[in-house]
Amino acid sequence: MIDSPPPAIGQDERRMQVRAYNYWAGLLGKRRFPTPDRLIAGDLPEFSANAVLLHFAEGLEDPAVLALGPALAAECGSDGPIERLGDVPGRSVLSRITDHYLQIIANEAPIGFEAEFINQRGATILYRGILLPFSTNDATIDYIYGVINWKELADQRTTDELMLEIGQALGDTPVVPRRKPGADAPVSPHVSAAHVSAALSSSAKPRTVWSSDEPDHDPWTAGTWADGPTATAADTAWTDEPDAPLDLSPFISAEPHAPANAEPHTLAEWLEKARACALRALASEDRTRQSLYGAISRAWDFALEADSAPGDYARLVAEAGLRLQERAPLIPLVKLVFGADYDKTRLTEYATVLGHARRIGLGKGELAEFLTRAPGGIKAIIARERAARRGEDRAAVARKAWQATARALPVRPLAELPRDGAEFALVMVRRQPGGDPTMIGEINDDAALLARVTRHFSDERTD
Repeated sequence: MIDSPPPAIGQDERRMQVRAYNYWAGLLGKRRFPTPDRLIAGDLPEFSANAVLLHFAEGLEDPAVLALGPALAAECGSDGPIERLGDVPGRSVLSRITDHYLQIIANEAPIGFEAEFINQRGATILYRGILLPFSTNDATIDYIYGVINWKELADQRTTDELMLEIGQALGDTPVVPRRKPGADAPVSPHVSAAHVSAALSSSAKPRTVWSSDEPDHDPWTAGTWADGPTATAADTAWTDEPDAPLDLSPFISAEPHAPANAEPHTLAEWLEKARACALRALASEDRTRQSLYGAISRAWDFALEADSAPGDYARLVAEAGLRLQERAPLIPLVKLVFGADYDKTRLTEYATVLGHARRIGLGKGELAEFLTRAPGGIKAIIARERAARRGEDRAAVARKAWQATARALPVRPLAELPRDGAEFALVMVRRQPGGDPTMIGEINDDAALLARVTRHFSDERTD
């Protein structure tokens, strides 16, 4: 049974993401997801300047950018073409999509989001957006249409200059700044909306930069978005009544207020990043291996950081109710990332993959690509790592056996080594704590052994 399309939200509502949602809902018909045919053909909605169309034909990790609105493109400030999401400059508004598009694949529904971050120019940006799923076969989401609106907050210096200009325009009228929570600039209770409008039109430029320029938008009305409902002069003064919230509650997703693509500063933050990636992978692991590879790679990044902060790592393990394991040191780590209650077989496999990354010396961010290119994928890597460990175990047993025999042999001081004898010989020494090296004996008649050792020394000098 096919459900009826979701109702349109407020036909007279002008907020951009609500108009985008209504556009998406209007295309549904009796499908689960609208077809992207109109978007692909270039028949774009009127808010397309603030929109981007992503195509997932080659997997989820780095979707293609089929259409990019001029407003979003200009805000990115990219020097080259943006053909894939990976080409998007970090700390741009468009880069915020990377934190959300996997959610839409997992939830199979529109995702709304709003937050703030520090952009590449050091300015505080408030943004609000929505991601909308599209499908060519009505079964798998292979296109996402994202619509984002944003504004730049004025800094305190600009705010002070603006209030000074207003005060000068009003003559001797006292100006007592009062900040409204969430506002761009303080507003004096002694200044009327008409006075403010006159001051702005005569001497002051708007200090809030919007992503769209609608003719009936009042730039002084802080807290109102560029495409928000029309504000009249009487409405511009602050009141104690909160703004009517955007009703996207069925699919809103809050985001922490942090810079985009911020590098974690503490081991706990590295763990948070790894856990978030693992959650996205678990939500879509039946759909793609790439998300799983990304999660394991994030776990490896966390492991590298843990190596440099063993005390912090031990504390995180203890706080999670886990114990460090000498024989399997990576098991607690993958439990921290994927959860202690996760399938034990998979935890063991992921720990084995991390062990292989350590064996071959992979760096941060390198494991995902290594897994993607490895013939046979994770299973083949696990098999190779286990085979290497079995070889190490056999070598360790043999090493312990001959070392025990050597310790039982008598030793002599190195000074007793005869001055006369063969030109070349091997001398086996034993070093013990607190004493001088001693000699077990010499070998001068094993040509094969002498040749092998000679090659060993020769190779060392060549390297």
